[in-house]
Amino acid sequence: MAEESKNFIHQFIDEDIAEGGQYQGMTVHTRFPPEPNGYLHIGHCKALCIDFGTAEKYGGQCNLRMDDTNPSKEDVEYVEAIQEDIHWLGFDWGDRFFYASDYFEKMYECAVGLIQKGLAYVCELTPDQMREMRGDVSAPAQCPYRNRPVEESLNLFQRMRAGEFPDGSMTLRAKIDPSSGNFNMRDPVIYRINHAHHHRQGDKWCIYPMYDFAHPIEDALEGITHSLCSLEFEAHRPLYDWVVNNCDLPARPRQIEFARLGIDHTVMSKRKLRRLVEEGLVSGWDDPRMPTLCGLRRRGYTPAAIRNFCERIGVAKASSTVEYAFLEHCLREDLNETARRTMAVLRPVKLIITNYPAGQSETFTVENNPNRPEDGTREITFSRELWVEAEDFLPEPVPKYKRLYPGGPECRLKGAYLIRCVGYETDENGNVVQIAAEYDPDSRGGDPADGRKVKGATIHWVNAADALDAEVRLYDDLFADEAPDAADKDFLECLNPRSLEVLTGCKVEPDMAGRTAPANFQFMRVGYFCLDSKDSRPGHLVFNRSVGLKDSFKK
Repeated sequence: MAEESKNFIHQFIDEDIAEGGQYQGMTVHTRFPPEPNGYLHIGHCKALCIDFGTAEKYGGQCNLRMDDTNPSKEDVEYVEAIQEDIHWLGFDWGDRFFYASDYFEKMYECAVGLIQKGLAYVCELTPDQMREMRGDVSAPAQCPYRNRPVEESLNLFQRMRAGEFPDGSMTLRAKIDPSSGNFNMRDPVIYRINHAHHHRQGDKWCIYPMYDFAHPIEDALEGITHSLCSLEFEAHRPLYDWVVNNCDLPARPRQIEFARLGIDHTVMSKRKLRRLVEEGLVSGWDDPRMPTLCGLRRRGYTPAAIRNFCERIGVAKASSTVEYAFLEHCLREDLNETARRTMAVLRPVKLIITNYPAGQSETFTVENNPNRPEDGTREITFSRELWVEAEDFLPEPVPKYKRLYPGGPECRLKGAYLIRCVGYETDENGNVVQIAAEYDPDSRGGDPADGRKVKGATIHWVNAADALDAEVRLYDDLFADEAPDAADKDFLECLNPRSLEVLTGCKVEPDMAGRTAPANFQFMRVGYFCLDSKDSRPGHLVFNRSVGLKDSFKK
């Protein structure tokens, strides 16, 4: 039996829990720490799957922790949305749900302890002055407050907490190494003043810890063994370890970094996504064009497709960009196996079967999904008047056109009969409004009784007598540019003006009545669609195109 392949994170963990390892005999404990200042997007999903998936692999635990240390941007709306998204993906944190703000008092105590040890001091430099005095590779950082007496810093820090000073007037800095080649270690700020209302703590605090100080404390207090984070925190790891080693904490977590997920034709910055929402360039965080998990869910993406995507792109140390087409490929694979088949006509034109008896109808039994016999069958009705796609007819055919045109080859009506076009009608503007055809009564089921070969295409249709009207939204990439997130580009100028096309008066099978979201369908010959979870309702069906049938991913 082949040995199970392991990514580098699992290799590190195997070493840590093996005999002689630093976590020998301990339960592997990870955490997912999102900041509740926006909705989770597909980039977060990679980290989420790594954190929860690693805990699952080792029979361990994964905490969900809201990193609510920046009160000016956080909201309970985002907290609830994050929980919903994680559960939708199939992960659960049990009773291990925490807030960073739960530990504010302990963080304050740790900061006081660092001051008492001579490892932190209150600084009165402005942010601009701090940048100017940061030094460079050949010159150390400078700060006139670095040797401030311990008692003075303790007094000022207590007064900072008491709210005596305005925002930006003072900070607390760790006293580490002003000449370090790693600039994160050049006396970094670990507390700042911010007189802002906190969504959980109210106005209790007016000083807030910086992420680099708060995060290792949170991990240690929760007994995290492996703090898995994205690659931009690699240079911050010495500071993470410094905080853990110099504060009075009950555990010593290990930080391991992996490359973030990059996908072409999209942006992963919550700040940029928020601009799209606030400036009305999309309908909201759950707009089906957005890379947010709620947007992908509304577009028809499935948890299985997204988790499969995250698993197959792997865990790496080097940053790379994945084709959006591969995410679509994973969805298409899942929906091909699971989505119910149906027929829908998006741009309908009337087809009259001239030799079919008026007032007569018949039914055909078809499979709901050939890949899932357990999904059963349904009956579709056939009569003299049908709806077909406008693009399935041309008055004058182009080369190799094998669909309907006067005098053209026989075509199959999907699952019904063979027909041949015999004419058409137009309106005063020359638009085709009706196609005439004759059917072969001996070809029931779509195959000729005499076994002759049919050269024409197979065409989908809907019975005009019982078809339902529907609105269909055709979604494309939100950005026309492959790299809208590049530093040298204005991402708003990269928006795709054709990212959404809304079709009304579409025709769908009558068994769509009463269906509710979430529900995925393959519109035969058209693509994969889902009922819109927000706007679709009885009497007004709205479908979103999830992905086309054609796979553009280069395997």
